[in-house]
This record gives sequence, C-alpha cells and structure tokens, in this order.
Amino acid sequence: MTNKGRAVILMMDSFGLGGAQDAARFGDSGANTLGHIAAARGGLKIPNLAALGLLKAAEASCGEMPPAGPQDAPRVQLPSKYGFMREISKGKDTSSGHWEMAGAPVEFEWGYFKPDYPSFPPELVEKLCTEAGLPGILGNKAASGTAIIEELGEEHIKTGKPICYTSADSVFQIAAHEKHFGLERLYQVCEIAFKLVAPYNIARVIARPFEGEQKGEFKRTKNRHDYSVKPPMITVLDEIKNAGGEVISVGKISDIFAKQGITKAVKASGLEELWNATLAEAAAAPDFSLVFTNFVDFDMTWGHRRDTAGYAQGLEYFDSRLPELAAQMKPGDLAFITADHGCDPTYKGTDHTREQVPVIMFGPGVKPQFIGGRSSYADLGQTIADYFNLPPLKFGKSFLHE
Repeated sequence: MTNKGRAVILMMDSFGLGGAQDAARFGDSGANTLGHIAAARGGLKIPNLAALGLLKAAEASCGEMPPAGPQDAPRVQLPSKYGFMREISKGKDTSSGHWEMAGAPVEFEWGYFKPDYPSFPPELVEKLCTEAGLPGILGNKAASGTAIIEELGEEHIKTGKPICYTSADSVFQIAAHEKHFGLERLYQVCEIAFKLVAPYNIARVIARPFEGEQKGEFKRTKNRHDYSVKPPMITVLDEIKNAGGEVISVGKISDIFAKQGITKAVKASGLEELWNATLAEAAAAPDFSLVFTNFVDFDMTWGHRRDTAGYAQGLEYFDSRLPELAAQMKPGDLAFITADHGCDPTYKGTDHTREQVPVIMFGPGVKPQFIGGRSSYADLGQTIADYFNLPPLKFGKSFLHE
C-alpha cells in the first residue's frame, strides 16, 4: 500500500451508534441514532454500508444489532476495516468532534449561552449593536434555526434587526435576509460578533442567510458561513499541507477548521450536491491528497429537526452513492466513513446526543478486520498520518497495519 496515495473522509454529521459510556453525563442515556432510526423505519436498505461492516460495528458499540433487516447484494466489493470510536473531548459539538478526528481533541470546556430568553449578556448585545450599527436584535434565545426564522422573519424584514440565537452548542448564530439585509452585511456583522464573543470562549459564530418574503416561504440559502476559533493544536490536515500534500475540503469542513490545513475549499450543500462534489474532487485529486467532506444534512436537516423518516431516506441515498466512489478508487487509495457525534431524531429535545461513532476504512488492498472500540476519534487522524508517512500526532493510535 503506497504512502502517497489518496484518502477520502466521508463525515456523516451526527451519525451515532449509541453506547457512549459517558452518555448519562450529557443527559443522553439510551440515545442511539442508527438503532432507533432502523427500528422506527422498520428496516433500512443500506447494503453497501452493511457489507463494509457498519451493522457489526453498531452491534459492538451498543450491544445489539440494529434492526435494519435483510439487505440486497452490495455493489461495493472492496475489503474494509470497521469498528467504532469513543470521544474524549469535553463536548458533543461539531468543532470538538471534527478536531478530535483530525488529532486535536478538545480538553477544555467551551463557553455556552443560556437557553432561555435573554440568552446573551446585555453588554454583549449592546456592543454588537453599537459596533455593527444595528437598531437592535431579535430572538436572543436558544432555538431551531428554521423555526426562529419562521417566527421572526417578517419582523426582521420590517425592522432590519437580525435574528440572533444559540443552541446547546457553543455558538452565536445570526440569521438575516440575503436581499433585505444583505449577505455581505450579514458577514460583516458576524465578523464583529466573532470578535466580541471571544471573551466568552465561544467556538463559532454562524451566518444563517435566508430568503422568502413571508411566513411559510422562508428558507435558508446555501451561503451559510461559520466563523470558528482555530483547533487547539496541529492536526493531520496541517501535517499534510505542510509536507506539500493537498487537503480538499467539501462543504463546511474549511469553516470548522478556520481554514487551517486546507489547500482548496469547495462549496456545496445538500446531500446530492455534496456527493457530486466529493466524487469530482476525489477523481481529480493527485496522489498525496485528502478529500474531506461533511455531509451536514444528517444533522442540520434531519437530526436537529427530529425527522426520523428523512434521516432514514438520507442514509439509504448515501449508501446508494458509495459504489460510485468505490469504482474510481485506485490501488493504494483509502476511504473512511465516520461521524462527529450523534443526533438521535427519536430522542428528547433537538440537540446533539453523546454517542460512539462508526469508523470504517475501505479500499483496494485493505486487510479485512474488526478493529474494535477505539479509545479516541484521534485514531482516525493518526491512521491517516501513518498512511501518508507523516510524523505521529500527539493523540491517537493508528489502525492502518492492525
């Protein structure tokens, strides 16, 4: 297996397997994203994921086989290593999960805004309005992004006040109309907010542009932008870039890593568009390249909205595209399937759920093997560093040659 081939990470945002030993500490006892979706659906048509070891990994994670039912013959015929990973970061958020799998777990506690109104300290709101020239803000509470836009979109258009809200994550989110408020102005306000929330140890400020003229018509656009703090230490992305390799981000990966270690950022949204972009970039990538895609719909569109049927359909669609990637892999190439946390759509509330996540590695020449429960998401980053013959990362144990 060459040390200078190509690697692809398919990051299924929020695709948990249950079984987290510390779930109770997060109020998430019994959460199991895959298992509960399969049960609610009465089975899942995921023959390729099943053939790659997903169901066996899930059984090992939570102690019972997901009730996915009989599977058709798979079209992915490549060998795989499969198991599950435990998170050691302090939170169950997007930044922590992504950074840890790249070799940089979050060992500190993030700051959070309280969920009830008013979520944000009055001095923070005052500074934001003064520095950004705002007449005030709307929202000021924890909320679902789509719900709060529906609730306050018309008032936002009328008053020019942006909609500011938070969630169980360490975030300050700002929604505004692309035409009436202006996309560039929204970005400028978010840049100001990102500076102002630094003393509160907040991970991200997120711009949430939307369109539509009245209630029932509002929908978010593709121009979301995340303003993130930088990872706490060097990641495998930095190691690849510094050694002359290519790191191609698809979707929101570049934002999550604050552009650190990224050589090319490809904008895409929606499951189909993200798959199309991933396949195109993977096919064109030279040797010594990593293509890293975040499939955000599992979290944003289905997990947080507790849309179990949508999540199930998304899983089946994801599975149906895997043969296309497998068909274009060259000898020595590797692909990984994993997740950053859970978001069980059958569970209480609308927040992420603390769960273990799958780790699957497949490609020509891979030695088929169950690699068990990994002690950290960082094992993924360490394996990629090992694959590219890079210096070892501080955290993680490679499973490349196990």
